[in-house]
Amino acid sequence: MKPLHRHLVNTSRKVLCTAALAASLTTAAVATTPSTADAGESEPSPDSPQATDRGDARLDLPAPVADPQVPPTTTAPGGASGIPGTALDAYKRAELSVAAALPGCKLPWQLLAGIGRVESVHASGYGLKPDGSTDKPIRGPRLDGNGFAEVRDTDQGEWDADTSYDRAVGPMQFIPSTWKKWGADGNGDTKRDPNNIYDAALGAGLYLCAGDRDLSDPAALDRAILSYNNSREYVNTVLGYMKQYKDGGVSEIPNPPVGNYPTPPVTGTLPTPTPPRQPVTRPTPNPTPAPSKPATPTTPTTPPAEPSKPTTPTTPTTPTTPTTPTTPTTPPAATLAKVELVGASGITAEAGSAFTAAPKVKALLSDGKPAKNQVVVFVVGDDTTGATRFGTSDSRVVRTDDQGIAAAPGLKAGLKAGTFTLRATAYGSVNEYTVTFKGTVTAAPVVLARKGTEQLDVVVGKSLTGVELFATAAGQPVTGLKTTAGLVEKDEAGKWQPVKPEAAAKGPYFKGGKDGAEKLTVIEPAATGADGKLVLPELFTAPETLPGTYHLRILTAEGVALVLEVKVTAAPAPQA
Repeated sequence: MKPLHRHLVNTSRKVLCTAALAASLTTAAVATTPSTADAGESEPSPDSPQATDRGDARLDLPAPVADPQVPPTTTAPGGASGIPGTALDAYKRAELSVAAALPGCKLPWQLLAGIGRVESVHASGYGLKPDGSTDKPIRGPRLDGNGFAEVRDTDQGEWDADTSYDRAVGPMQFIPSTWKKWGADGNGDTKRDPNNIYDAALGAGLYLCAGDRDLSDPAALDRAILSYNNSREYVNTVLGYMKQYKDGGVSEIPNPPVGNYPTPPVTGTLPTPTPPRQPVTRPTPNPTPAPSKPATPTTPTTPPAEPSKPTTPTTPTTPTTPTTPTTPTTPPAATLAKVELVGASGITAEAGSAFTAAPKVKALLSDGKPAKNQVVVFVVGDDTTGATRFGTSDSRVVRTDDQGIAAAPGLKAGLKAGTFTLRATAYGSVNEYTVTFKGTVTAAPVVLARKGTEQLDVVVGKSLTGVELFATAAGQPVTGLKTTAGLVEKDEAGKWQPVKPEAAAKGPYFKGGKDGAEKLTVIEPAATGADGKLVLPELFTAPETLPGTYHLRILTAEGVALVLEVKVTAAPAPQA
């Protein structure tokens, strides 16, 4: 493997950024017709054509393009790297699409970014466009065995414009035969084009995940990169950029314009263009026949007749110029033009419970008809609820029905009160369309309970200790819950009220004040612990306490109450 250029091996160099990358899934991507050719079945190995020494298609970019330096901001992490916006969007879309198709792979978008950085510097210098295409084609050296591996033509020049040998093509540098098997549609335009960074990023993700690989396993990650290019130097460089993007942060920068940069020198023969077709000689319309040799005139046997006087010719009419027939135009195909809400824009659920109504959107084409079978990505963001999720994921990919409607069932609220944003995004061939739901999670009601019976027994002159209660909400312990514990009795309307002073003097009590000399009928226990446990303070009875049934109420600030029955019995008579 030939040495990598200076702007590829300098993985320790950090660049400043202009802004922190928004962590929204409007940058997420999805394929309308994703290819899963052999996904999860066969595993490309380091001896596959894709892993051959296929040279370097990159231009020798100047430092401002290869490693863009941007002013720091208050929101951008120090040392963040710049990636062109379209390339960054493509890598993130691919990560989401692969996660939906092959959730066990755990493909990070930073791996795709590392490969894209090594292969083409994220298509910088080639004129990367918002739709993922480039102004200039990205083609590697001719793989004719002269300085590189030999790979005979497999695509009849369809992608690489070479009908004798293959060349790696596009921003992720796919061998045409590899693309034929793993090509994908990453931007929803129904095409699979290795020269488009959206398609190429998704194809690369599927290729790297083949064979049920789990890329969170370092050994599997190593094998995957070697199957992409069988070079330890290549693996180390890709991993270096991957780590840089993970640890140092990434900032989205504008797509660099196309540039006229020199091509790096390569070993072996330089790429040669496909020979032009030879012109075909065609006959000239209405040719004038070559004059033939005049025949020898014969002597007339009779004298010629006297010629008649010529008549005056009539003036010819000017011919009418025929009108050129109008070529009928084919109306353009309808494309995705709009996504709109179906129903209210606000969704609400109690903490820990499922949202009863699935959020819905409708996708429309440019001709006003429903966009059938359109992929829509629902993503939870800005979440303060303790993980509102679709199962275990913060996103769900669904398709519209015949009416163009996409619903995302299975959304479950987080375990605490808060808010979140749910974005529904559909991707056209160039644009993306997003609508937003405002999500609210209300606090689940607290449940106070005591293990065992709620009746407490105590003998006059004794005390109750170690009474434990538990506070839960949505089945989970409630930590830090503050309550009051007080003796209560029912009024004429049957409602619980604090005991009257005269009744308090003859009933159970809590100790308070200096040295516990004060008798209290209301007290504030310590807040619940991490396990939701509440331990009640010691409840006393005096020799003058009247036997009978009393009631102790534990009350939260929200009005949740648990009433315990306290049965006071007389002390046994002393035995003679």
